[in-house]
Amino acid sequence: MLPGMIEKPVLGLFVTGTDTGVGKTRVAAAIARELVAAGRKVGVYKPAASGCVRRGRELASDDAVQLWEAAGRPLSLDAVCPQRFAAPLAPHLAARAERREIDATLLRTGLAAWKDACEIVVVEGAGGLMSPLTDDEYVADLAADFGYPLVVVAPNAIGVINQTLQTLIAAAVFRDGIEVAGIVLNRLRPADGSDPSLATNRAELERRAEPPVLAELGFNATQLDRAVDWFAQARRPVETRKKMKNAK
Repeated sequence: MLPGMIEKPVLGLFVTGTDTGVGKTRVAAAIARELVAAGRKVGVYKPAASGCVRRGRELASDDAVQLWEAAGRPLSLDAVCPQRFAAPLAPHLAARAERREIDATLLRTGLAAWKDACEIVVVEGAGGLMSPLTDDEYVADLAADFGYPLVVVAPNAIGVINQTLQTLIAAAVFRDGIEVAGIVLNRLRPADGSDPSLATNRAELERRAEPPVLAELGFNATQLDRAVDWFAQARRPVETRKKMKNAK
């Protein structure tokens, strides 16, 4: 066990994306709402957020607020997102712009607040899987350390096939591999005819990607188009590592 990791890890999912701005928070919030509706006690954790806005003396992450509201306001916003920065940059660069440093240990130990507070925690990463978190680490490092299966959020738009397959390849080869629960497509724009790939992207991904396309979130929707048993998709880190080892 890595220093600072919780001794009795809670079940979890790690929501990542094919890029920045693909709708990870909307999807993570939809997952949290579905879990709450199913009667589960849900935690939400965003280890670091940049591009935050100042409200009074505090920096507020709109993403963290959205997650917190979706989960029924468990614990506090500080527990949801303990490291918040103003500049819309990678977290370590945003921190440096404020003459601060991102705390790599806190990225991990912040999860401990949820150990006794929930049955399942939905973690949302920053940016894409290979987005930098510190000078030496990527979001993938955090995902691998947590050991939760990935939910890959992909925008239903032209180019999504390439972006998604590249993310899946990165997950498969990073360290000893990171388990992927599946893909969730997210529509960022209305179907106005300007992007004909909207009609074929889902079927193409279902045909080409080994992890399943679990669901799709429509434009401005708050509910996924297909019921998914997210609790069954979740794992404890030890369960994930055993599964990955047995698959080799």
